[in-house]
Amino acid sequence: MAIKNYTTKIAVKKTVSEIESILSKHGAKKILKDYDGAGYVTGISFMVETPGGSIPFKLPIDLRAWVCLINRAVDDKKLPQRFRHDADQARRTGWRVIKDWIDAQLAIVETQTVTIEQVFLPYAYDLRTDETMYQKFLSKREEFVALEEPTKEFKQNDEDLNEAVK
Repeated sequence: MAIKNYTTKIAVKKTVSEIESILSKHGAKKILKDYDGAGYVTGISFMVETPGGSIPFKLPIDLRAWVCLINRAVDDKKLPQRFRHDADQARRTGWRVIKDWIDAQLAIVETQTVTIEQVFLPYAYDLRTDETMYQKFLSKREEFVALEEPTKEFKQNDEDLNEAVK
């Protein structure tokens, strides 16, 4: 399977601008870009107003993972050799995929079947600890994952819901 957007020539700056536009159209406030020491965008943070208050989110790009992914595709002869170790192409591809993902998630939010908090929950950001919800999950997995059998009440509610949907 080819990597989505792997041949994109669209500059990161343009893609990030498109991401900002998509987020702002869906109610994001205080959009912020994080940069590395070389001036490359490494993440986008934004705030969303909800009935329960403001929630910050942080969406990073893992450049090393994108470079490795592209290198594997080159090794598997799915991408041309010219893409090997091309960090700029990895950035363009990665941000483009992230933009498409954000756009798709917010399209689901538009259906009003989910909330923005639900789709971006792993990226909810705790300003006090400098961690996303996903990072907290990884460090305290046992606090998040039910290790016991669901209660009878939960099973009954689940059965009632399934019956109602039929």
